[in-house]
Amino acid sequence: MEKNTFTFEEIFEQNERRIHYYLHKLKIRDPHQEFYQEGMIAMWNAYEKYQPDKGPLSTFFNFTIRHHLIDIVRKDSRRQEMEVLAPKEEDTAFEAEVYHKASTPVSPGINTTEHIPSDLELWLRVKELLTEKQWKWVQYYIIEDMSLKDIAAQEGVSIEAVKSWAKEAKRRLRNVEFEKILVEGEYL
Repeated sequence: MEKNTFTFEEIFEQNERRIHYYLHKLKIRDPHQEFYQEGMIAMWNAYEKYQPDKGPLSTFFNFTIRHHLIDIVRKDSRRQEMEVLAPKEEDTAFEAEVYHKASTPVSPGINTTEHIPSDLELWLRVKELLTEKQWKWVQYYIIEDMSLKDIAAQEGVSIEAVKSWAKEAKRRLRNVEFEKILVEGEYL
């Protein structure tokens, strides 16, 4: 059977059941006939690319339709995964940013550095209590008012790593020892 002896409409009428067969075999639900249309496109592409010396047309139809439908299902599931995962990642980063920004009480139009004591001795005491990475978070985030994303980019680490530094720094600064430093320095 050569491609030129039959029109695509005739070939389609004879082979339409192949599309239904693969929809059923691959357990694809198709209430809006989207996958059926993709099967028709695959059949058209197979009809156009068919080379008689390579094998029977029916085998080529089977191969092309099946693989095209599998590709469409994979792309669709990947797209759905990204639609679910992307907002979660964005929400997590946004919530963390909002939480950290909300922990510093600042009124609109007021410079944040005005609320931060400029006492070098206090900051040196704070620095003594923290590790190098925790101090970087304090310095960049609290003193210099950088975002978590900017800190991560500057330090060449993930945002999650910077969040970890922040968590540990906060835990240490809530410690009774830090409170004593503030009391001794009369900052409370």
